[in-house]
Amino acid sequence: MISLMEKIDSLDKKILEIITRNARIPFKDVAAECGVSRAAIHQRVQRLVDIGVITGSGYHVNPSSLGYNTCTYVGITLERGSMYKRVVSEFEKIPEIVECHFTTGPYTMLVKLYARDNAHLMELLNNRLQEIEGVISTETLISLRQSIKKEVPIGLSESDAAAIKALTAKKAALLTDTTEDLSESC
Repeated sequence: MISLMEKIDSLDKKILEIITRNARIPFKDVAAECGVSRAAIHQRVQRLVDIGVITGSGYHVNPSSLGYNTCTYVGITLERGSMYKRVVSEFEKIPEIVECHFTTGPYTMLVKLYARDNAHLMELLNNRLQEIEGVISTETLISLRQSIKKEVPIGLSESDAAAIKALTAKKAALLTDTTEDLSESC
């Protein structure tokens, strides 16, 4: 079986590098930077979606603009790890929970949630999370500030970057030759 990484070439990595910096960049600009056609970019991006490399796109909403001023991570210990799926289904009913992870270490689970303020957080902890059957303890960590948020590194090697640069130079040379041929014929 071919691994996912074997299906991703240097052009795919360059495209990913560009669109993860700016998901709204027009394909024509991506094509110009990569030295290929817009159609090639469109086909490549669609293939990356189809094989599960690109898993979504969209807008990110600033929680504090909607009144959610407290970002919190809650370590949760379950009575038994086998209760995870049932507890997750209960967490899905709590809209303030935006992430949930099954973890190793001191907690069975780690959730990220947003609350309007400390009183709202306390209500979520005491009346929602801790009331779920199987949850035996919680430990709360309030985020004071998010300092880093980024995607995983794409892994564009120096040889990949050189190949893209050569492709772009070749396309530029072809365009120059075509322009010169047209001006000579006029």
